[in-house]
Amino acid sequence: MGDDETMKKEALQIIGLFQNLPRLVVFDLDYTLWPFYCEFYYEDDTPYLYPEATGILYALKEKGIDMAIASRSPTPNIAKTFLDKLGIQSMFVAQET
Repeated sequence: MGDDETMKKEALQIIGLFQNLPRLVVFDLDYTLWPFYCEFYYEDDTPYLYPEATGILYALKEKGIDMAIASRSPTPNIAKTFLDKLGIQSMFVAQET
């Protein structure tokens, strides 16, 4: 089982402990989903997420919990490019970058 699947399974177990789940989870980007400030990178750089992030995102999606991004990045174009490169931009119902 891959690391993403292992983390997703663990996240689903934790989520399963609760009867009332949120309808929406809002994430920051810098040092929340990825371990850096995107303003120190360029659009052509290769971004990466924290190892746990992908599994958690997919667990929330599987449970039908909407996700959004609220980030005060001074370089929103880089943040959006990184979300596209990571293939996760479509997972978020709203984005404020």
